[in-house]
Amino acid sequence: MTAAEVARELEISERTARRDLDALGMAGVPVYSVQGRGGGWRLVGGARTDLSGLTASEARALFLVAGPASAATPAVKAALRKLVHALPEPFRVQAETAASSLVLDPRRWGASRIEPRPPRFLDALQDAVIRGVQVRLGYVDREGAATERTVHPLGIVAKGQSWYLVANTEAGRRSFRIDRVSSADPTGDPVHRPEDFDLAESWRVIADDVDRKRTPLEARAVCAPQAIGILRIGFGGRLEVGGATTDGRIEVVIRGNDEHTLAGELAGLVEWIDVTGPPAVRDHLASIGNMLVERYA
Repeated sequence: MTAAEVARELEISERTARRDLDALGMAGVPVYSVQGRGGGWRLVGGARTDLSGLTASEARALFLVAGPASAATPAVKAALRKLVHALPEPFRVQAETAASSLVLDPRRWGASRIEPRPPRFLDALQDAVIRGVQVRLGYVDREGAATERTVHPLGIVAKGQSWYLVANTEAGRRSFRIDRVSSADPTGDPVHRPEDFDLAESWRVIADDVDRKRTPLEARAVCAPQAIGILRIGFGGRLEVGGATTDGRIEVVIRGNDEHTLAGELAGLVEWIDVTGPPAVRDHLASIGNMLVERYA
């Protein structure tokens, strides 16, 4: 902008504006003047911007996640479009290019092209988290039972295509699937938020507990070392790797929902693993083997 525009904005004389701009430049603020038509004073890159505090690399990273085909919400995209106009000109071109250089496609190959809609009460609950107010929450559990309670919203978590509210309740910390929320009415009362609360750590504890409840059965086995990678791909967080045995194999524990299902998952890995327990899983594996021999021998 020109010195005259600076003077009008700050309600000072043009002479004072020029003097102050020169002083800023001498003090190390990266401003410089351009002479001629279309000239004026500009803020350049190489340091930080005057208002946003973003470096060039930070600006590019920010716009990478908000391109036209990204999963960012319309509100996020609109906010970033406004922010780009506040960036110094040398940053602006790279930021706009970054926004169109990346496409995020969350669908797996062969999956439906129908995009899931955000849950009805997602925005209201996120607003309650940000404002720090309690919510009277209506909820329908997986069995269809409807309940109502007052919760202290602490954070929102997206897991896959599902959204969860993490909140404190009279019964302790709980998570609620937001697509099962039937009503969300802010009470205006402040949230009691623990000073040491960490959303990521809290969700890790909740997710680990849910995983264990979903897969309560543990099968013990010894595995050939070269197959550990295969087990990690196949079982993910359900696999626990232990120490080595005297013959060089690796002790592992694999969690599952029930004996029959877990035996079915393990049957194709007979080349690399030897299941040592529990007996019910070994019995199911033997039964699967007998049926395979009967059918294909």
